[in-house]
Amino acid sequence: MSYIDPTTITVTARLTKKGREILAQRGTLNISSFALSDDEIDYSLYDPSHPQGSAFYDIALRSTPILEPFADESQALKYKLLTLPAGSTSVPVIQLGMDSIALNSTFRGETIIIPSTNPTFNTKLGYTVILANKSAGTIIGEGLQSDVSATIPSFLGDVSSETAQVATGLKFRFLPNNSLTSTIATTITVIGNESGGSKTIPLTVNVVGA
Repeated sequence: MSYIDPTTITVTARLTKKGREILAQRGTLNISSFALSDDEIDYSLYDPSHPQGSAFYDIALRSTPILEPFADESQALKYKLLTLPAGSTSVPVIQLGMDSIALNSTFRGETIIIPSTNPTFNTKLGYTVILANKSAGTIIGEGLQSDVSATIPSFLGDVSSETAQVATGLKFRFLPNNSLTSTIATTITVIGNESGGSKTIPLTVNVVGA
């Protein structure tokens, strides 16, 4: 979906593959919410030194062509806009208490991941964790009701929904794959289901002697 003309509130929309599937199954769509993003904006074009004054600081931004709506959800909405409570002075940042995870495939225990957000956020809907390569092991989410779910945010150059494993929760357990025959280096991405922020750390499951 995109604005046809930035001077009006008229929008044009095209259904994604998932939207077409739902329409084919139900015969109608009941859109209850939507997300906005600024994927097409290059903020480095903002020029506070413009010789014609402050009214022209953002002239290059306002002159940027508006993108047509994408029917492929894997190429849009990577940088979603976020609405924070009145009085907020900073964007919530996700913290994991670790910069990376490295384990041997023979490890029989589990690694605990307990995300937190500063300022406080994501306490009701929790987090979505994406294990980019599910061959590395299993990620298990805990602490949320079973009806809380999230979709896989998959973008060009990022994880593939076919190879990734996704879990939601407030606390997560990672168990390495004890049957690996070669070392796997992948990533774990944690996304705030309320704040929209994310943090990615490297994950390595080593096969000794491989």
